[in-house]
Amino acid sequence: MTTAPLAHADTLVLDYLAALWAASEDLPPTRRDELMKTVTDYLAMRHEPGADPTPVLTRLGPPDELAEVTRRGYLPLHLRLPAPIAAPPAGSAPARVSVVGGSEAAAVALLIGGTFLMPGVSPAAGMLIATGSPRWTVAQKAAGWLLTAGSAGVALLVTLVLAGWGAGAGVALLLGYLVACGGSAVAGLTLLAGMRRP
Repeated sequence: MTTAPLAHADTLVLDYLAALWAASEDLPPTRRDELMKTVTDYLAMRHEPGADPTPVLTRLGPPDELAEVTRRGYLPLHLRLPAPIAAPPAGSAPARVSVVGGSEAAAVALLIGGTFLMPGVSPAAGMLIATGSPRWTVAQKAAGWLLTAGSAGVALLVTLVLAGWGAGAGVALLLGYLVACGGSAVAGLTLLAGMRRP
């Protein structure tokens, strides 16, 4: 039974490993095994089968130098580093990365925080900015408008009803203010959740 001859690339790798084995013969057995396994793993991760292994073997360095460094008590740093990340295939489309811009952050800030400082003006400005942004879906924008405008309408109604029942003006205004701010803040939190989705 005959066996196929080794490819030139395989011969180079095997010759390198044999030279490393010979250069490290005076190392303790566990240290020698660790060195051989590390170098073998390094070659397996970085060398494509059938490709010329010369660049990878050059990066490893001469076998006697690797053995000498290991003899001093440690493995060379470049052997312990992870494998480089392979580039994506040429035909594949790059992954879409959703970037949140300053206008989206401003819209959410106006809805959540700005509404307590300038109720009415700040939520409207925030929703106008959000409406012009492609970041959110039509449904998310509609929900934001409904929460913002709806809470302002409910706040006005609560204020009028409480004033009609004879509640103090301060209490009626405070409850109306809280209802209006609450709706805008919920709208801002809804849009913020939409920003976090890919």
